[in-house]
Amino acid sequence: MTIHSGGQNICGVSIGVLSLESYFPKPPGHIKNPSSLPFTTTYEILHGLTVQKLLADPSPELLQPIISAAKRLEDQGVHAITGSCGFLAIFQKEIAEAVSIPVFVSSLIQVPLAYHMTKAPVGVITASASSLTDKHLEGVGASGVPIVVQGLDEAPEFSSVILRGERTQMDLGKVTGELLAAAESMVERSPEIGAIVLECTDLPPYAHQLQAKVNRPVFDIITLASMVHATSHRMAFPGFI
Repeated sequence: MTIHSGGQNICGVSIGVLSLESYFPKPPGHIKNPSSLPFTTTYEILHGLTVQKLLADPSPELLQPIISAAKRLEDQGVHAITGSCGFLAIFQKEIAEAVSIPVFVSSLIQVPLAYHMTKAPVGVITASASSLTDKHLEGVGASGVPIVVQGLDEAPEFSSVILRGERTQMDLGKVTGELLAAAESMVERSPEIGAIVLECTDLPPYAHQLQAKVNRPVFDIITLASMVHATSHRMAFPGFI
């Protein structure tokens, strides 16, 4: 007989997501669309913390509510914690120190991995190149890794909906085209790029089209969360001897 300690209201949740408040569409492949994810999720909404606020003013005052939300996720019994915006990287160390379960709030944690795998500069596609700072890279241990940054600051559909929050309606086809154009421009500018990391959690839904366009490995928050889920929930292998 196996006896479990209990104490959880809901069981079987793998990944807890620290979620910025946003209301634009989240297509399949988005960390905030659990219908398409290969692991179970639960969410703590960071009320009042929007993309615009996090990018414009990632001040220490934001940290305590985020840490409180991370602790609530831990209390719920999740096995690891991620985030719904890669710019949470600036708080990665503090959040990880505040709880006793794995924390990976930004896909940028994969930048050193991508570099060591390819020994070539890593292309980082970010929502906003002007907002991505050395502090974000330091937060995830990516300082000193050669990178080429491509932002979507000037992409009309993406920037108006996601960066400026002008409306919640979004043309997914236009966003796809803007991402592919940005990636193609980046690779043409720096053909030595060996792999691509998508900082922005809004981009994984289009990662397969991106890879088909530029023929590079593509890392994002879903590839990272899937790996963390697999390491946290090792299963017996199928097959036979």
